[in-house]
Parts: sequence; structure tokens; C-alpha cells
Amino acid sequence: RLSIRRQRQMCIRDSVNSLAQAAAIAALADSAFLKKCYDLNCAGYAQLTKAFDSMGLRYIPSSGNFVLVKVGDEPNAGAKVNLELLKAGVIVRPVGNYGLPQWLRISIGLPEENQVFIDALKKILGR
Repeated sequence: RLSIRRQRQMCIRDSVNSLAQAAAIAALADSAFLKKCYDLNCAGYAQLTKAFDSMGLRYIPSSGNFVLVKVGDEPNAGAKVNLELLKAGVIVRPVGNYGLPQWLRISIGLPEENQVFIDALKKILGR
């Protein structure tokens, strides 16, 4: 038998429990909910990419619920901007561990959440 500690070591970092899996299955059966989420994600993607365009930032087109954006030319621009965003209360994901040290992974949120991120990024980058 595996100990709890050993099981946790083997567990996938972002795995979900059976209750969360059941909720996901129920959500997938709700077509009105799925449409609402899809529309919200499309609007959020447009909001973010419009802001990136206006700031002159390069990004990778996405069909998911996140966008990769290049936040500078310095070797560790992603980590530096991430730290400043954290100070502003905004959480994003640096992707230097994937060989993209100048980029950040931005999850698409609600319109007001996206705007808080956009405002903070503009201030940090001086744009």
C-alpha cells in the first residue's frame, strides 16, 4: 500500500477530485451554460488582444481560455513583469520554464478582471 505522502508525490499537480469531476460532467451537459462560457471567453479574448495590439505587444493566437503575450525583450522580462503584477494583486503565469522567459500566460477572466490586468500591465510597461 502506498502511503499518503507517496501518493501525493505521484499525484498530478493540478489534478481534480471526484466531486470536481462530477461537477464538470454536469456542466458539460448544460448547453446554455456552455454557450454563456464560450461567449464570455470570446469576449475576454477580444478584450485582451485589443489591449495587446494597442500596447504593441506580440501574442500567440489562442482558442483556449488563455493567451501568451510577450512582455519585453529583456532575457527575464516575463519574471520581472510577473513580480510587478503580483505586487499589484494580479496573478498570471510566467512561462520561462517552457523556454519562453519573455512571455506570460494570461488566463481569460471576467471583463472587470481582464481590465484590472490590462490597467496594471499598462502601468508597469509605461504604455
